[in-house]
Amino acid sequence: MAIAKAERLMNLALCLLGTRRPLSKRELRESIEAYLEAGSDDSFNRMFERDKDDLRELGLVIETVENLDGEVGYMARRDSNRLPPITLDAEEAAALGLAAKVWQQARLAGAASGALQKLRAAGLPEDVDPYEAHGALEPRIPVHEAAFEPLMLACRDRRPVVFDYRKANAAQPEPRHVEPWALECWRGHWYLAGWDRDRGAERVFRLSRITGKVRSRGARVTAEVPDVVTVRETVASWAGETADRSALIRLRADAGYPLRAKATAVRELGNGWDELEIPYGHGLDAWLVEFGPDAVVVEPAELRADVVDRLRAVSKG
Repeated sequence: MAIAKAERLMNLALCLLGTRRPLSKRELRESIEAYLEAGSDDSFNRMFERDKDDLRELGLVIETVENLDGEVGYMARRDSNRLPPITLDAEEAAALGLAAKVWQQARLAGAASGALQKLRAAGLPEDVDPYEAHGALEPRIPVHEAAFEPLMLACRDRRPVVFDYRKANAAQPEPRHVEPWALECWRGHWYLAGWDRDRGAERVFRLSRITGKVRSRGARVTAEVPDVVTVRETVASWAGETADRSALIRLRADAGYPLRAKATAVRELGNGWDELEIPYGHGLDAWLVEFGPDAVVVEPAELRADVVDRLRAVSKG
């Protein structure tokens, strides 16, 4: 139904924009197939009036003109519906180019390139190359997870989803029913923040741990969506960016440089081992597992137990 209405609105807009004289209701009905299929004049009139109001709401300027015979006609003059020219200076073009380059290795690369081509056609300076390097660092947002695109669309449309999710300390995935809020990238990993219906609380899911397909559900969302700043703070906390205590980690002398960068204190133990004091927050256990036998948790005991549980889950496949 939504596709049929969109097609009908598009056809009506093209008729009104393409004519050089006002078109009567009769002429418009004869020109658009959906109007011909209307069961009665009353049905057509109601449909046409709704469509005309919808187009005006979308910003199309539709004129109503009465001819000498008293017949009413409609048209949309191109000069009244033409956007002003887009002018971008070199800095603005560079910013757009940088934003598009971020997505060149992701699934949105085609959309980003298409947007820049439209801007070029609309007046982007010819002497400015949006893809030219403007610094020593070149941004990239890698998106390898198949779940990214369906979750991005679900966040945009506010549609609940279902997917199988394997926690780091679990051997098997389990289904999760989620109302998605936003996707955030932290430390090179993508996370989904949303409302977990089964647990009745907000949760954050790492996309690399989603298995199988993401399925959409037609039900309405029930939880209020927080503002983007709150969502980012939630993702940062779950991704281990927010620390409220310290952990003592034993680390091989020639390993774990990312851990060393976060350490607030380092002490040499000898025999090829160092002892590090690291800010401890949610997610540190998952990060420590990545260092395998090169990192050993000394304290707190709960962090050590979490790391052991995750390692056992990995060993079980």
